[in-house]
Amino acid sequence: MATTACGWETPKRAECRIPTPVRCPAPPKKKALVAAAGFGKRREPPKNGYFHPPDLEAVFTLGPSRGACAF
Repeated sequence: MATTACGWETPKRAECRIPTPVRCPAPPKKKALVAAAGFGKRREPPKNGYFHPPDLEAVFTLGPSRGACAF
């Protein structure tokens, strides 16, 4: 039985071959802990306290009803 009946054949030259895979580069090094100096430290609360809006309850109160809405 002839395997090259149509004249087609897999090329075997070196330039036709799939190149062998190269090694992956090494992963990047971790940064030193000195670079992240503020990480993990506990911060003190602000001296004047956190933001307190002057009248927060007025924002959430219901205003007078205007009646039915017309589309």
